Amino acid sequence: MEIADVKTKKDIKIQPNDALIIVDVQNDFMPNGALPVAEGDLIVPEINQLAEKFCKAGTSIILTQDWHPPNHQSFASSHKGRKPYETYSTEGIGPILWPDHCVQATHGADFHPDLETKFARIIIRKGTNPKIDSYSAFVENDKKTETGLSGFLRTIAIKRIFLCGLALDYCVFYTSKDGKESGFNTVCVIDLTKPVGTPEGIVSRVLEEMTAERIMFTKASEIRK
Repeated sequence: MEIADVKTKKDIKIQPNDALIIVDVQNDFMPNGALPVAEGDLIVPEINQLAEKFCKAGTSIILTQDWHPPNHQSFASSHKGRKPYETYSTEGIGPILWPDHCVQATHGADFHPDLETKFARIIIRKGTNPKIDSYSAFVENDKKTETGLSGFLRTIAIKRIFLCGLALDYCVFYTSKDGKESGFNTVCVIDLTKPVGTPEGIVSRVLEEMTAERIMFTKASEIRK
């Protein structure tokens, strides 16, 4: 399955119990960053437009932010002789190793300068434990440690979540999957996300899995307040 093959839902009206989750729109995931996502910068203006639409509808916007300490175990540089994008897996780390990226309090960890963070109600920082990575904004990669996002959404009576940002095949995928498993109706705004695309075939696999788990897809133009 390719992105072009995804079936999208049309004419979606924002409801009071909806929330928009904007995933990891950070400098290191931009084309010139440490872990570049091709064309990741091109979706920022439309993400801002969607966030403003949700804001005007009176609903909540959540930002997520990769926030790794130096020498995080998901970095290839933390493993002698290892290179970025090599296969590697332990409890909480993997399935591959990454370049050093989104290190706490660095430029690379900052949100893209054009991202309108003023719309956000809360920022969820993830990947802060040096021994556990966190692709999902709900549960870290050990599948046990919760970030607190689920509890926050329930506290403000959210029923449905919309996801966009970076990257489709990792943090957007795992956040959507865990959101669905947590009981939220989950919608991926497919034209406002881009994939890493490593390893080969991962984009097809995650799209098929999202479809099988009844995660809905739409485009930003189909969402109205």
